[in-house]
Amino acid sequence: MRESKAKPSGSATLSYKNKNYELPIFSGTEGPNVMDIRKLYGDADIFTYDPGFTSTASCESDITFIDGDKGILLYRGYSIDQLAAHSNFLEVCYLLLHGELPNKKEMETFNRSITMHTMVHDQMSTFYRGFRRDAHPMAIMCGVVGALSAFYHDSTDINDPRQREIASHRLIAKMPTIAAMAYKYAVGQPFVYPLNNLGYTENFMRMTFSVPAEEYKVNPVLAKALDTIFILHADHEQNASTSTVRLAGSSGANPFACIAAGIACLWGPAHGGANEAALKMLEEIGTVDRIPEYIKKAKDKNDNFRLSGFGHRVYKNYDPRAKAMQQQTHAVLNEVGHGDDPILKVAMELERIALSDEYFIEKKLYPNIDFYSGITLKALGFPTSMFTALFALARTVGWIAQWKEMIEDPHQKIGRPRQLYTGAAQRDYVPLTKR
Repeated sequence: MRESKAKPSGSATLSYKNKNYELPIFSGTEGPNVMDIRKLYGDADIFTYDPGFTSTASCESDITFIDGDKGILLYRGYSIDQLAAHSNFLEVCYLLLHGELPNKKEMETFNRSITMHTMVHDQMSTFYRGFRRDAHPMAIMCGVVGALSAFYHDSTDINDPRQREIASHRLIAKMPTIAAMAYKYAVGQPFVYPLNNLGYTENFMRMTFSVPAEEYKVNPVLAKALDTIFILHADHEQNASTSTVRLAGSSGANPFACIAAGIACLWGPAHGGANEAALKMLEEIGTVDRIPEYIKKAKDKNDNFRLSGFGHRVYKNYDPRAKAMQQQTHAVLNEVGHGDDPILKVAMELERIALSDEYFIEKKLYPNIDFYSGITLKALGFPTSMFTALFALARTVGWIAQWKEMIEDPHQKIGRPRQLYTGAAQRDYVPLTKR
């Protein structure tokens, strides 16, 4: 079982109805201290009110840390820019799951385990044929991932550490296969099986874009860019989908069901659809000559138009993931050539303006990860409908790490938020004939 690492850091006094209540304060490694209110309801008969839980720590975690004011994102203490520059996605997966970077032997063992689990049960292919061809890939992934528990009964006992490990590896390994099959089904092409001699991201690209009629060679520049996207999206602390996975897991649900719940939450446009929204905005602008018109609209307080892909709810500074993604975006555009694509021309001009215009700099409206990833995924050849599916593929390891941490937490309880009730007071039933 995981032991608490929080350190006592004094207390705070709450005065309520002429009584004082001492609330313990705890400090973590980084970030603000937290006030422990677990006994407040029992002692004082009062709830706290925090819509969206934006000021409430729902758990203790040692996986990911964000400092939005300083623009910092750490995975297990390692900065995201160092991991994006020097690591690869599978190594980051190991780090998130185990807390430390692997040595050579550990990496080889982990890589082999993931590789051996990339195939999906052959009967699962019939699931896809039950969907319409124009079904959204996220709808398919919700159904197929949730159905994994019907095929892999030997890894659904959450109380068995070995089964938790097997389920974790299966989910990480099979998600690229499931996502690629969703793409292939939509475009009417045959499913492509994974190859054991290819890397994680290279395998996914081959399963997505190759056809039986010709040999497919993975472009290393494009593979590096996609692998970087996966690293940058692997985890992001207690966001909506991660909280959903934890909440589902708190009931004792099997890991496949929990990840399916995370996928469903991620599908929401306010969460996983931001890069798609950014690309749609670029398409709306259309051509470079129309950019001044939209910049004017963005600066007008009375205009409802907002530039998608700029600024961030959490990061009040430059999104640290965007710095790493910017390099890969330009590498991809240089590799594939973007001279004939007006949308990419619009994106590059908008980027130039945002990094030099005083209004954007003063408001800290820098291009964020969604701006760059949307452009990059389009240049890689993915349709916008696949953007959120790729996000889910990358975030799966973060969900699993968070789920695993929650299961091993001795203080974990089933999630049960409270409410401020404002409905009708208790009243008596009136028969229909007297109403």
